Amino acid sequence: MLLVNFLKYLGVTLPLMAFAIFLFTLTTPYQEFKIMFDGDVLEDPLKVASAKAVSLDLGGKILGIAFLMASAIYHAVSFWDLVVWALTGTIFLIAVYYLFELLTPGISIRKEIPQGNVGVAIFSFCLSLTSGILMAALISY
Repeated sequence: MLLVNFLKYLGVTLPLMAFAIFLFTLTTPYQEFKIMFDGDVLEDPLKVASAKAVSLDLGGKILGIAFLMASAIYHAVSFWDLVVWALTGTIFLIAVYYLFELLTPGISIRKEIPQGNVGVAIFSFCLSLTSGILMAALISY
């Protein structure tokens, strides 16, 4: 019975994660996966830095939503409860990205990250991870 429940929740969680990643990539004007895959050209330091920055930014969002979904799985009373929390968390993480853009006048996050600004990407990573952890804790409250 435990294996059946595991497989049921896994069958719901993986598509939700994929959907969240898809939505995260829609919020940016650049193509994350193309930039990441182009980052193996070691002779071009800009491509390498861009790949690192984009990977950090998207990775932070993925970790943030994973923390939230782990908490939702643990506290969910139904599959629909898990779906609602996953979608709420995804929307919230997207909102954090836009808030970060709004609260940094004079700097365009949308331009800095694909141009290889790893510092901005690390900060974005931290914001997404922190937001996901906080949302995960709020689910249990």
